[in-house]
Amino acid sequence: MRVRSLCAVAVGLAVALAGGVASAAGGAQSSAKTTAASVREDFNGDGYQDLVTTAPESPVAGQPRAGYIVVTYGSPTGLDPESRNIVSQNTAGVPGNAETDDRFGQKVVARDLDDDGFTDLAVRSSGETVTSTNSHGTVTVLWGREAGLVGAGAVTIEAPSGSSGWLVGENLAAGDFDGDGLSDLMMRHGDNWEIRSVLFGPFTRAGDPADEQQINMFSTDNDISAVAAGDMTGDGYDDLVTFYAYQNHAEGGKFWRGTASGLSTTPTALPSAATAAVGDFDRDGKGDLATRTVPDGITENLPYDAGTIKIYYGTSSGPSTTRVKTITQNTAGVPGVSEKGDQFGARLDAGDVTGDGYADLAAGVPFEAIESKAAAGAVVLLKGRAGGIGGTGAQAFHQDTPAIGGVAEAGDRFGGAVRLLDVTGNGRAELAVSAPKENNTGAVWSLRGTTTGLTATGSIAFNPVDIGAPAPNAGFGTAFANENGTFLYPPD
Repeated sequence: MRVRSLCAVAVGLAVALAGGVASAAGGAQSSAKTTAASVREDFNGDGYQDLVTTAPESPVAGQPRAGYIVVTYGSPTGLDPESRNIVSQNTAGVPGNAETDDRFGQKVVARDLDDDGFTDLAVRSSGETVTSTNSHGTVTVLWGREAGLVGAGAVTIEAPSGSSGWLVGENLAAGDFDGDGLSDLMMRHGDNWEIRSVLFGPFTRAGDPADEQQINMFSTDNDISAVAAGDMTGDGYDDLVTFYAYQNHAEGGKFWRGTASGLSTTPTALPSAATAAVGDFDRDGKGDLATRTVPDGITENLPYDAGTIKIYYGTSSGPSTTRVKTITQNTAGVPGVSEKGDQFGARLDAGDVTGDGYADLAAGVPFEAIESKAAAGAVVLLKGRAGGIGGTGAQAFHQDTPAIGGVAEAGDRFGGAVRLLDVTGNGRAELAVSAPKENNTGAVWSLRGTTTGLTATGSIAFNPVDIGAPAPNAGFGTAFANENGTFLYPPD
């Protein structure tokens, strides 16, 4: 494997590519294979997208916080909880064993990594102990096939030779950063804390990338707190944004442009953000960056924040810092009222719910009070249209919404994860939304997309008990595949 060592001169972040911006858009890469460049989550190759739900905090076989993932398969009638695979490190073929604090599924991204037409899943285990190097963190690849996502043939992406492998997989994201129609992974892959690697596809079944680009992504002693990928310039290359924090202070973001040789090593500065998603909300062929802001630049304030979303519209040079839209629950048309601690936009995802070609934005509000039930949670859909996204026609749903199963209860955190994904193949995205604290197990709902927006009519819900997965303290629905967020900020 060749290594392209390109250290950035610092100036001045599911994929995952979110919603409505195909990597082959824009014409610059007309030879790119559109089947690979269009992000699909179809693990069994039946033409319907599938939903991956994570439970990284769940006990497995008596091992606390060992973690597992569940893939629920799509169909013309929607997700079918009876058609699913449950995978942990105790599943036959998966390297390692389910052990305390492994947190298998802490972050998962779905892409066709070996270019065989089936989507694969890269699964980070943030707490996995690697005894041979006395380090923590691994990435396991589960290969898609007609039988679906199972453990057979799964491999671990190894750290480079001679590396301790410390925190392999940190900041895991995916995209087509060199525009060749093949899927790439971005993550920490070596000892130098400043370096992040782009591992270029196609990957071999041994887990080896075709090539590697190393980039210094840091300008000071801080941490990458959030990442998102997508084509924000409309040139056919996926781009990357990284956001930074240090000791409870947000320290801005950086935009890394995709090029024929991978990510540019000269980033441009962006404002800070707590989480982000990319979608083409105004249908101009350039992905727009949606973020949740950090109040007063202090991450300690996030648990008490009402929540503010900013949309940085895409341009030929990246996210605009002058054409910016601010949306809160006080914006005209948005249901609800901005209240302390709601955390509107705590989780974000983009996709086309109505089938009109404009990406829409799902915003989790997991700490929203429903009547007197604190942190029962809600989710708001903001609709894309000509001129961009706004409050007009926005919709809100929670567990007391008619036709949604269950009852809103204090502490459920409905809206704790959100994913817009067309699982019926009708050209309209369904909304997957979780309540990771529901009944001490967690649960997931799926709401249908229609030409006018989401509908609760015909929605389904399932939890670990329903599907035969580990249930007590599972945190089922902590995240979905290709959703950028993996963490909530609960108040003390």
